[in-house]
Amino acid sequence: MYFRMLHDPASGAMSYLLADLETREAVLIDPRGPDVPVLRAMLAEHRLRLRWVLRTHEHDAQLPPAERAALDALDAPRVLHRPPPGGELSFGHEVLRALATPGHTRGCLSFHWRDRLFCGGLLAAGDCPFQPRPADPAALWDSVTREVFTLPGETLLFSAHAHGTRAVSQVYEQRHAHPWFAGATRDDFLARVGSAAGAA
Repeated sequence: MYFRMLHDPASGAMSYLLADLETREAVLIDPRGPDVPVLRAMLAEHRLRLRWVLRTHEHDAQLPPAERAALDALDAPRVLHRPPPGGELSFGHEVLRALATPGHTRGCLSFHWRDRLFCGGLLAAGDCPFQPRPADPAALWDSVTREVFTLPGETLLFSAHAHGTRAVSQVYEQRHAHPWFAGATRDDFLARVGSAAGAA
């Protein structure tokens, strides 16, 4: 297997490349338009065929036309806003499971692969430059507590934003130490989000 992370220091955005080197099939998670030339070079270097472009979320109103065109130029099916039928996406001998995890935006997805969950902006409360507050706080609480925190504690969590927070953590750590979710009830969380929104 081949796994790479790309970080944009200016925006904090994180992108991920996964590939099965035996079959030469690859997946990109949250690629950025400006990174497409670098991503193409990485694919070519290892003679990889791009099978899927996966987006944990998109801030549609802020997505410039050039970004959409650049992603289209990758010439691979794009999965965003809702899981595919059956929820599974294969590349080579590998399988990803797409989960509907709305909240940060209303169409968020997370992608579970082996011992890793690529969860976009679900846990990056206040760290997304495009949307510092969740679009649907109640749905976000359900996504985090029912989908993310029910995974084994050693599951690695990969964020789409790493501007003021770490890009990688573990389910166990976030269950016990996340500043918004750990030790909180649903009502606590919703009240805090409401207070933060009112103070903005």
